Amino acid sequence: MQNFNELRVWQRTRVLVKQVYLLTTEWPNSEKYNLRSQMEYSAVSGMSSIAVGSGRGSDIDYARFLNMSLGSAHRTESQQIVLCDLGNSSEDTLGQFTSELSEIVRMIVPLIKKLRNN
Repeated sequence: MQNFNELRVWQRTRVLVKQVYLLTTEWPNSEKYNLRSQMEYSAVSGMSSIAVGSGRGSDIDYARFLNMSLGSAHRTESQQIVLCDLGNSSEDTLGQFTSELSEIVRMIVPLIKKLRNN
């Protein structure tokens, strides 16, 4: 069991969640219950899955929740791509999100492997 607040990967996802919310507040209200809520949910879900997993009683459970977080990261990136395609986000913003999400994924994958090998 670990304190999720101390995990660098959780701290990175926390920053990403803030970035997502700052970005989505700039969108029109017509997106409030569509892609906006989906993107906010997937970003928070990724962060939350890391926190929940860190409190689980076994490495297998923890790895399972990290896999969910990995899926949320990919979902968030996919939604950002759609936003860019629709003209609600720039290529620069897409590049920044993709870069940040890639770093988060690079932190999650080795942690999953380590937990599965224990």
